[in-house]
Amino acid sequence: MLLLQFSTSHYCRKARLALGYKQINYHCQNLTPGLHILKVKPLTGLTTLPLLLPWEGEQASSLTSWPKAIADSTAIIKFLEAYQPEPSLYLPNPDQQAEALMLEDWLDESIGTATRFVYYQFRAREGKSIDPSLSSQIVIQVVRRQYGIDDATVDLATKRLANALAELGRRWQKRDYLVGDRFSVADLTAAALLSPLALIPEYRQQYPWLFTKITEIHQLCREPLPPGL
Repeated sequence: MLLLQFSTSHYCRKARLALGYKQINYHCQNLTPGLHILKVKPLTGLTTLPLLLPWEGEQASSLTSWPKAIADSTAIIKFLEAYQPEPSLYLPNPDQQAEALMLEDWLDESIGTATRFVYYQFRAREGKSIDPSLSSQIVIQVVRRQYGIDDATVDLATKRLANALAELGRRWQKRDYLVGDRFSVADLTAAALLSPLALIPEYRQQYPWLFTKITEIHQLCREPLPPGL
């Protein structure tokens, strides 16, 4: 399988964690923001990453029932559950699975976005020294313009993250998993989408339990730790 990705994207990290947890052999192709559209749009009509091409490296005769390209991390996990059901990221209890999917959606649509805003604000200011190269700073500024990242939107994102971490802490600090009694898509999604915060000292100091959990999940999924860990 081939995963088209941005190397620093936490949504692409989510897809890699899922592939690693499933122990599926794959390789990545890192694309350049902006130029990626030339490769991605003809495949799906969309311009977002990650994008999984499951037919890479497979025999053509075994691919007739599988899609040629799957866009979006949530859709990729859903595909992987059908492609290789075990070990499962979905919970056997229907009510718990509904809750796990609700958390995944909340993390995808709200918290992952808030993380992006806070992270790129940090990288453009206090964290500029992490990679002061011209290419890195250009990417950071492109992302900030694309998503409208400024002081006002970052302030809202910071408050949203504080509420989210209070809820996740209430769950994770009392038990091993966010939902039920086993690892699920909810745990994986939280670990991926909050991972950029590991580079921000304020979050490392205030939420040590979060980065312990992120580390454990990366090890479980055989994925290298994110920067900062």
